[in-house]
Amino acid sequence: MGIVKISDLMHENLRVAGNALSRSINAQAEHWMRVGMLTEMHPELDHRDICQLLIRAELNGGLDITAAATAPANKRHATASSTRKQ
Repeated sequence: MGIVKISDLMHENLRVAGNALSRSINAQAEHWMRVGMLTEMHPELDHRDICQLLIRAELNGGLDITAAATAPANKRHATASSTRKQ
């Protein structure tokens, strides 16, 4: 664990969003980082797909960037496709 320095404006944005969504500032920041990371790794997925991916990751023990980044492309695509069919 470490310290991440952010601007005062971003801190305020985190506070407002966190309060609105019943999350701590740290939990809101971590949520946005997860969503952003997955969006960069999987630009073909929309927000709904990303949220479902996060839920599946949580059910499997948490988000592991190494596993997500090294999964074969066809497996990632199949995951995205099956998410959209639900």
